[in-house]
Amino acid sequence: MLAEAVGEDAAAVAELRALFLASATRHVAALSQAVGVASWRDEALKLQGLAASFGMTELMAVAARAADTGPDPLLLDAVADALAACR
Repeated sequence: MLAEAVGEDAAAVAELRALFLASATRHVAALSQAVGVASWRDEALKLQGLAASFGMTELMAVAARAADTGPDPLLLDAVADALAACR
């Protein structure tokens, strides 16, 4: 999907991928520190949107589930696992 957006520029693809991973990692960290349902939901929705922007469907789906469910340590693990699969 990134190649479609930036063409065959490998450096641009690598830079965008690194930015995606850094941002997604920050959102997962924020989820782990979320205090209350509202902050959990906000971070999960941000992560869902970011994942959608980059075509990361598994991460998008688990982030959507997190937004709908609310704080849950097992779901946080699932989010972290989905992010790890994007690496």
